[in-house]
Amino acid sequence: MDYVSALLPPTVMAILFIGVIRVIVKTQGGANKAKEDAAVDAALAKTEGAGTSTRAEV
Repeated sequence: MDYVSALLPPTVMAILFIGVIRVIVKTQGGANKAKEDAAVDAALAKTEGAGTSTRAEV
């Protein structure tokens, strides 16, 4: 019975890891890709704008 308790945690972690990878792969692209890309571009533009103004003040 020790072998079951030894193999259970790695097996559960492997199953959860595979599930996470499947969710990541399924959510890539699709109808929301343009909206997600626009949100990332807006966030990057905001941080770049804030970074340059902060440097100018110092």
